[in-house]
Amino acid sequence: MPTDEQRAADLLGRVEHGRVATSMRALPCLASARHIVVDGRLLLRLHGGHGYHRACVGGVVAYGADVPSARSRGSWSVQVVGECAAVEPTAAELDRFGPAPHSVDGVPFDPVYLKIEPQFATVHSVIDPDRP
Repeated sequence: MPTDEQRAADLLGRVEHGRVATSMRALPCLASARHIVVDGRLLLRLHGGHGYHRACVGGVVAYGADVPSARSRGSWSVQVVGECAAVEPTAAELDRFGPAPHSVDGVPFDPVYLKIEPQFATVHSVIDPDRP
């Protein structure tokens, strides 16, 4: 039976985007990010122009992604909690991220890369009994 960390890494490998949660000036903050899974760790690419990465680096963050689906038998949600650090991705990792957006909110995209070293993960699935 796979662990929650293994299941979380597998499910996160199936989607490209999620949300990183931290706090800024003692207030909760969510930021959208593109992610890849590398050796059980999460690498994130987010826009540096908003400054959210500064609240993440050096702290413990949560990262979540989900697939709520009205067309399938159910949905899933993953949350990973761990220490966050700034990183420089390798050329192979950059290639896995794919092309970056041109802009965010009308401002040129400024990529920032973070790594989350998972300390624990949770996986929740919902099965819709009305679907075949």
